[in-house]
Amino acid sequence: MTLAWHDRSDRMRMTFAGTGAKAALGGLLTNDIAALGPFAGQYAAALTPKGKVLALCRVFDRGTDLLVDADAAAAEGFTTMIRKFVNPRLARYAVVTAESGCLAVRGDGAARATAAALGSLDAAPALEGLVPLGGLTLGAPEDAVHVVRATDHRSPGFDLFASAGRIAVLREALRAAGIAEAPATAVEADRIARGMPRWGVDMDAETLPQEALLDALGAISFNKGCYTGQEVVARIHFRGHVNRQLRWLASTQPLRPGMRVLDAAGGEVGDVRSVTDAAGRGPLAIAMVRRELSPGSVVTARDDRGAVAATVEPITY
Repeated sequence: MTLAWHDRSDRMRMTFAGTGAKAALGGLLTNDIAALGPFAGQYAAALTPKGKVLALCRVFDRGTDLLVDADAAAAEGFTTMIRKFVNPRLARYAVVTAESGCLAVRGDGAARATAAALGSLDAAPALEGLVPLGGLTLGAPEDAVHVVRATDHRSPGFDLFASAGRIAVLREALRAAGIAEAPATAVEADRIARGMPRWGVDMDAETLPQEALLDALGAISFNKGCYTGQEVVARIHFRGHVNRQLRWLASTQPLRPGMRVLDAAGGEVGDVRSVTDAAGRGPLAIAMVRRELSPGSVVTARDDRGAVAATVEPITY
């Protein structure tokens, strides 16, 4: 994969500190926050009481605090939930989106490029050795950069979290090294090719976690204690199933968001959510379709601009 960087500072970021931070988040999120080790990370979802997805988050233990980030579109719902249910005397929290930033470095040689931008080439082997979503913090406390091995795009690489000022310096260092900024279309294609759902596009507050494949992503623990929405999630997992799920649709013709998906009999079985023509394999979409559509099923995606044949493929992580 071609080495490139892009800015992810639009994503929401919150910090949680104090002895009660993990317990507070553990009572609200779907994954086992209490089991998160130092400098480890995990996916987790925030749900409504009815078990619908408010946000898909990444939670990182930075040693001194927890850092949570999520899609910008999910920020309002997530922060409202936190302010409503987390006692700041037990867990100090802060929205740090405005004063911080995030850069992504992706592609072959990402570890060395990241270390060079940080002015610490000796750190490249340590970056190479990070486990998925694992991280390390480099630099003095007042100028620290937390580097995480990212897994939410097809291309391998790292996300760098730091103050807004430090992010600006890192951005210029990457440019000075001749590393190109990835265009938004390429970043989106990489996400879709990974099958990573985006809140507000592929899922929303009417989506169940298993419909969005958050169980397959590893964002749900079925062994932890109670959390908001757990009863619905557990019932689906242990006693039933969802009726629809996210799948890829592959085609030879461009697909468009909002297209209705029809089965061979002409029945409506879903809709197209995210689309790209730049995934390196022809037009590709993430669609929400009926669960019973088997891999290889040929469907028709239709809107008022026309109809396109597509093949259903399972999204795997």
